[in-house]
Amino acid sequence: MAGQMGEEKLIALEIKDGSNVVRFCEGRSFGAQKSVAGELVFQTGMVGYPESITDPSYRGQILVLTFPLVGNYGVPSRGDRDAVLQDLPAHFEAAEIHIAGLIVASYCGEDYSHHLATSSLGTWLKEQDVPAICDVDTRALTKRIREHGSMLGRLRLQSSSEPPSIPLTNGDHLNNGLDGLASGAVTPLPVVEYEDIPWTDPNVKNLVADVSTRKPRVYSPDPSNALKHDSGRPLRVVCVDVGLKYNQLRCLVTRGLEVEVVPWDYDFPRLAGKEYDGLFISNGPGDPALMRVTVDNIAKAMQEARTPIFGICLGHQLLARASGAETLKMKFGNRGHNIPCTNLLSGKCYITSQNHGYAVDARTLPQGWSELFVNANDGSNEGIRHTGRPYFSVQFHPESAPGPRDTEFLFDVFVDTIKEVMQDPSAIRRPVRFPGGDIVENVKLHPRVHVKKVLVLGSGGLSIGQAGEFDYSGSQAIKALKEEGIYTVLINPNIATIQTSKGLADKVYFLPVNADFVRKVIKQEHPDAIYVTFGGQTALQVGIQLKDEFEDLGVRVLGTPIDTIITTEDRELFARSMESIGEKCAKSASASNINEAMAAGKAIGFPVIVRAAYALGGLGSGFANDEQQLRDLCNKAFAASPQVLVERSMKGWKEIEYEVVRDARDNCITVCNMENFDPLGIHTGDSIVVAPSQTLSDLDYNMLRTTAVNVIRHLGVVGECNIQYALNPDSREYCIIEVNARLSRSSALASKATGYPLAFIAAKLGLGIPLNEIKNTVTKVTCACFEPSLDYVVVKIPRWDLKKFTRVSTLLGSSMKSVGEVMSIGRTFEEAIQKAIRAVDVSNLGYQQTSALMSIDTELQTPSDQRMFALANAMHAGYSVDKIWEMTKIDKWFLMKLKGLSDFGTLMSSYNASTISPPLLRRAKELGFSDQQLATFWGSNEQTVRRLRTEARIVPVVKQIDTVAAEFPAFTNYLYLTYNGAESDISFNDRGIMVLGSGVYRIGSSVEFDWCSVRAVRTLRDQGYKTVMVNYNPETVSTDYDEADRLYFENITLETVLDIYHLEQSNGVILSMGGQTPNNISLPLYRLNVKILGTSPEMIDTAENRYKFSRMLDRIGVDQPLWKELTSIDEARKFCNKVKYPVLVRPSYVLSGAAMNTVYSEHDLASYLNQAAEVSKDCPVVITKYIENAKEIEMDAVARNGTMIGHFISEHVENAGVHSGDATLILPPQDLDPETVRRIEDATRKIGDALNVTGPYNIQFIAKDNDIKVIECNVRASRSFPFVSKVMGVDLIEMATKAMAGLPVREYPPVNIPPDYVGVKVPQFSFSRLSGADPVTGVEMASTGEVACFGRTKYEAYIKALIATGFKLPKKNILLSIGSYKDKFELLPSIEKLHKLGYKLFATAGTADFLEEHGVSVKFLEALQDDEQRAEYSLTHALANNLIDLYINLPSSNRFRRPANYISKGYRTRRMAVDYQTPLVTNVKNAKILIEAIARNYDMSISRVDYQAFAENPSAPQILPQPTASPSLSELLRNSPLSRKDIISVNQLSKDELHLLLTVASEMRLGVERDGCLDILKGRVLCLMFFEPSTRTSSSFDAAMKRLGGQTVLVNESHSSTQKGETLEDTIRTLDQYGDAIVLRHPSDDSAEIAAKAADHPIINAGNGSREHPTQAFLDLFTIREELGTVNGLTITFVGDLKYGRTVHSLCQLLRHYNVSIQLVSPESLSLPPKVRAAIKSRGQLAAESTQLTPEIVACTDVLYCTRVQKERFADASLYEEVKDGLIVSAETLRGAKKKMAVLHPLPRNKEIAREVDDDPRAAYFRQMRYGLFVRMALLGLVMS
Repeated sequence: MAGQMGEEKLIALEIKDGSNVVRFCEGRSFGAQKSVAGELVFQTGMVGYPESITDPSYRGQILVLTFPLVGNYGVPSRGDRDAVLQDLPAHFEAAEIHIAGLIVASYCGEDYSHHLATSSLGTWLKEQDVPAICDVDTRALTKRIREHGSMLGRLRLQSSSEPPSIPLTNGDHLNNGLDGLASGAVTPLPVVEYEDIPWTDPNVKNLVADVSTRKPRVYSPDPSNALKHDSGRPLRVVCVDVGLKYNQLRCLVTRGLEVEVVPWDYDFPRLAGKEYDGLFISNGPGDPALMRVTVDNIAKAMQEARTPIFGICLGHQLLARASGAETLKMKFGNRGHNIPCTNLLSGKCYITSQNHGYAVDARTLPQGWSELFVNANDGSNEGIRHTGRPYFSVQFHPESAPGPRDTEFLFDVFVDTIKEVMQDPSAIRRPVRFPGGDIVENVKLHPRVHVKKVLVLGSGGLSIGQAGEFDYSGSQAIKALKEEGIYTVLINPNIATIQTSKGLADKVYFLPVNADFVRKVIKQEHPDAIYVTFGGQTALQVGIQLKDEFEDLGVRVLGTPIDTIITTEDRELFARSMESIGEKCAKSASASNINEAMAAGKAIGFPVIVRAAYALGGLGSGFANDEQQLRDLCNKAFAASPQVLVERSMKGWKEIEYEVVRDARDNCITVCNMENFDPLGIHTGDSIVVAPSQTLSDLDYNMLRTTAVNVIRHLGVVGECNIQYALNPDSREYCIIEVNARLSRSSALASKATGYPLAFIAAKLGLGIPLNEIKNTVTKVTCACFEPSLDYVVVKIPRWDLKKFTRVSTLLGSSMKSVGEVMSIGRTFEEAIQKAIRAVDVSNLGYQQTSALMSIDTELQTPSDQRMFALANAMHAGYSVDKIWEMTKIDKWFLMKLKGLSDFGTLMSSYNASTISPPLLRRAKELGFSDQQLATFWGSNEQTVRRLRTEARIVPVVKQIDTVAAEFPAFTNYLYLTYNGAESDISFNDRGIMVLGSGVYRIGSSVEFDWCSVRAVRTLRDQGYKTVMVNYNPETVSTDYDEADRLYFENITLETVLDIYHLEQSNGVILSMGGQTPNNISLPLYRLNVKILGTSPEMIDTAENRYKFSRMLDRIGVDQPLWKELTSIDEARKFCNKVKYPVLVRPSYVLSGAAMNTVYSEHDLASYLNQAAEVSKDCPVVITKYIENAKEIEMDAVARNGTMIGHFISEHVENAGVHSGDATLILPPQDLDPETVRRIEDATRKIGDALNVTGPYNIQFIAKDNDIKVIECNVRASRSFPFVSKVMGVDLIEMATKAMAGLPVREYPPVNIPPDYVGVKVPQFSFSRLSGADPVTGVEMASTGEVACFGRTKYEAYIKALIATGFKLPKKNILLSIGSYKDKFELLPSIEKLHKLGYKLFATAGTADFLEEHGVSVKFLEALQDDEQRAEYSLTHALANNLIDLYINLPSSNRFRRPANYISKGYRTRRMAVDYQTPLVTNVKNAKILIEAIARNYDMSISRVDYQAFAENPSAPQILPQPTASPSLSELLRNSPLSRKDIISVNQLSKDELHLLLTVASEMRLGVERDGCLDILKGRVLCLMFFEPSTRTSSSFDAAMKRLGGQTVLVNESHSSTQKGETLEDTIRTLDQYGDAIVLRHPSDDSAEIAAKAADHPIINAGNGSREHPTQAFLDLFTIREELGTVNGLTITFVGDLKYGRTVHSLCQLLRHYNVSIQLVSPESLSLPPKVRAAIKSRGQLAAESTQLTPEIVACTDVLYCTRVQKERFADASLYEEVKDGLIVSAETLRGAKKKMAVLHPLPRNKEIAREVDDDPRAAYFRQMRYGLFVRMALLGLVMS
């Protein structure tokens, strides 16, 4: 790519705005090497550049293409001839390129890909001598033209042959001083000379004379369809060529007409009626006013009135002028493929292709003429007709090419009119008849639907294939209904969603979305109408089941009719329906049993794909290469569905999707088309998707678009739907895969990708409102009946969480497995895909080589969730694009783009931060490389790269998503960042509060956090704050553009959040609402001076670092399970024996990816730890005592300044050991002892205070016999916040947001809940999607969603909630298989209950014996099959034939863990139950509550507890707590063992005293954060005496004393009596009289001891010669604990002057209290004093000594402690010069260092730490000073209080 571009010159674009000439930009020439001038116009089409640039209407114009990626599908052969018009080119609209020049944003060079392409666009432009420029901010240019109107432009080629002196690759921005543009994002370059050419205005010339044919010429149709005149001659049309496009000719000739093309000035009236039967006037360029001759000729022909007349574009304007009307020049014309035109006769709206700068002035039309079409956007005239003659014309292009073909029927109208006049000459006195009916009749036929109350069905719990997108679409639908004043009722048990919150639906029923409950709600509510298309497959199924009852229930179905839904869902009906309109589906056959399916497979031929009908997200589908695979697949599919479809497999074809919208009046548009990066074969939900398509030509795009429109019209969809195609990449062969006649995942993606609110519009269409009467909510001036133009590219990548499951298959196929998805937006594909890769997981830096666990070849041939990494690794390993294409069939265009990224990454590795040039850095940013990614290439750090970039003024610009590619002004706040632009679309005056969203949905972080983010934003907006939302998840409500004042669809990374924060000059950031993603960057943001609202990130770190948290709990007296981090298997064994089994083991790295496990025995421990790669210092293992049979309790709370102001406690049904996200929650708690509750509240209060929480926090406790222990604390909103807020009717997030923003908030608002009222939250699992996964719950979370229902008892609520997850209650047969004796015994009473209730019980061996012994009769089933076994005894037979209604399988706690490859009988039967859709229970507590609920036999009638209408909580004045020093602090100081003691040496302090000092330092820090000052030492005076220079030590003691409320006296040696010869003793005695303690620094080693003897008050040693600096050592230790959590187990490396470095000596002494390894690195002459070294060695701590800081030493270092080589300690200056710069720590030094380590330095420094290291987050030396303040406050408090 770079190669081809390298020879090209620069070219400058200048524009003439009135008399003002502006150099707009400089870019790269890729066409003919020449300069050119002309008129600048823009075109918003996204495909069709070969057709556009050959359109004669563009003659003399310089064309700006708004779609940024141009040249992707190359150019077809110029030599191919047209099949109809024999000697004309087949693929173009003229024999030559007509534009004067071309302007594009990004040109793909030779990397084009299309089966018809024979060359690149650049090659063709050179052939035709047309210049072109790329790397222009075409959006900025379009806005300029839009605002100022069409203007003249010129392209001036670089005149010197010298290329620019910098290495450039495709896409370099060379904007050299953009006049009038914000050039903040540009890097100035050397001045280049350009050719000078005069300005040219093409509009003053007769351009038609240039483009018209020179002599008449006849084109004849194919004899087989030629139309004949009555006289026997062919029917002939004269075509006046005023700039004819070939496709107009094709449209006439293919309809059987003979066409004579004549020149523009030909005298055709004299032939009329004799030699021709119709007159056609073509399109063309220029001003119609210059065409007098043609106009006169047309006027004559009209007077003679012998033939029908049809004109297009310029032909339309000429016909109007001939009738006596006027034309006018438009401001900037209409040029695009998405322009809506309304037919005034029928009222229908059509999407048209246009290219014109002049229009007919409809006000000047004479009598006898009327308007036929008008532009639905700007109201301009688009067509006229004679009211008494067959004359008509249109401004748009019905022949398309490029563009939609919706109005091509006008050619048929013309031909029919000619035939009518031929058969009946009197028809010449009648007007033309148009299809589409009469507007009045059409309105009567399809009136608006007037309803007062509508029921909307939600989708229930989030599962794979049906996730957050339905919260988004349902919320949109409710907003639309509310806007129309309709009362809405919603049924959705998913309590975590926004749509079930206050402010949307008027009433929400938390009930299962199934036919029984929906029927009950309809009877209760009596709605007028129902929507079943906004709740995914769940709602659709209910619609189908209740189809025949709706009428009797008095409910009408809005939107798409149920019959249409049934047609699209039933594969056989759908295939037949498509056949009836001549559309192809894949060759297929449906089957309702195995035999039929096998026969179908043989008939179609392998490979085949099997799909289950009525199944979501491809559930039960897959590929079969042979009969055995087909049989296996069908067995599973029939369990999910009554019918399967077997069809031809087209693996390797492209998969293309269109989102289509149609209203009740048959207006139809396609809103977004998408191309899958992966070829057919991978479910679209698991595919990378790119919008708009990148490799389809105009013919491909519009062929599929036309099909989509025809199919949707035929099916009768009203609203929105999605159509998927397979397209053969080597031809135009395609087939329809499926139509989803509902809002789907793709719809949410398309809405976010285009800014077109599909669900909102679909809800309006269901009410019978036509599309052209709905406003575009983004522009507020155009209508909703249009197709969005994109001037950016969108990439969606799925997120899988397969590592959470054991034994799951990671292969991707036709059944979806992803749990979430990300979407990114960029101006180039590279920018967008790199953003998307980073968005999927924080550990992904971008598209680059990774150490992934796979074989490249296997991965490329059989894709899994690791595919993207395999591609990067393959390219890095030297695989060619062709080779990868052979293996993957991913389109070469995508592969070439990725190869470009791979190569650029390799190029970057050859630079470093000091050698990179600004243009190359800019190029890297344009290609989507992140700062962190570049830092890894350059061996630097993210902040250094950021500084380099900002100093070079390389910063992103902000662009809007406005649906119209800047053609109209947009009032949108929907934004993204890009480096491929020169100016921002918006100004930054809001200074809004930023709220960071949840990021991608994954297991553990899902829609709950979206709810929290949206509630936070809404609360702030209600209080009058401006808000900025940052999120990148297309499934969410938070990324709906009307939720926040500004929405940035961007990654939540340090770099991006900082960019937005600085651009917006934000008033603060809230990051506690989006789960763990924002929390992860809280500390780095805080350290970069970002204002974080709510709890301090340092406190968040205290809660997240297990050491700090553990120490804090010990200090405040809150218990926790015993735990330890261990670095050897031996230590682990000892610890386990001490605390007793079972234990919970978390290795830091396990190959299988399973992060945690419960271990029951020593044998178990050994086998488990052997599976972990290793247990060592670098890979420690954390072991926690696991408390069996304990209850787990969830606490959700809100605090303000450490004081709890609201909280709710919920209890888990399952015992501790099941992840809280998979647990069943009950609220209010039903079985908790009041004493347990009191203790939990007390512990929560203490923790909130100790962490000084402001905002939300969540704590998980375990309780056993009233003993409570803390498992973990999250200082952020948690998964259960929406549940507790909605159940209790108090919005905790609203309270938390107000607390964080410092707004008044009412403490403990009243809770009004009915007396008998319980909410139960039940997890939603997706095991059926994850083939092979073991469906059991444990310490790793596995659920993908949740539902909650209400009841009068927990049993009633539980059974409803369980049904809401899709669980079917047993009718008769229940199978039991119970592992442990304890569980058998615990479940016995419940099993007896089932027996009494008359259920037929089956059991496996051990369970059957146990139950028989206890008098329960059961039927025995054998778990494993052998050939002799009779079917009636076979468990597998029973499951496979759906004979079992419920399977209770309780696996035994794996006391003797089997090797990983062993598959137990239990696992196999559990998996079978899932595969055959048998309800399965695997937890004893769940089994008990379920059986009890079944036994109570609830009637499930609807009661008051099932629904909610939300009431506002009144707010109250804020009560600010009075600042008080924490009582624990005053107690600690009162009992100080250091009171009034001298602090001379670190050896004085015992380990306990040292820990007390560090604990008090933490308290001091909290105090300063809360109150600024603590009056602990009020009235005390501290004397500071420094005999050596000091900045830090003296200032920090001074500040520490003042923060404690005391005063200081500072004496400097140079101004003291020492100058007169006073001794140290006398100076000390003097100060002793004035103060309460003295801080002393002196160059003599013995000074501290001398002073201590002389003074009565305490002496604190601030450095005595080269011996010690105790307070520095204390603060160093505190720093290590704060940065890394603990000191134990670390490797500490001292570097530099170890001989005179007193800080090193003191710290080495202190480290005797800890288990550490010490490495010493210094020049030989500056090595550690022998005494200190001997002490380290004797303790066994000395690990290494060296004179060089080697990579090996750095790699194992946790703390790198650097020291200055101190000039003042050297007697010999030459010796100092020799060693001073010997050991320098640079970014390169830290390249191989651990991610989590700390660099310390006591400061001041000279050169020993390079400046760029300051930006490294591991550089702690400036934070070290701040920590020093708290340590010195603690020391003064302990010594002086």
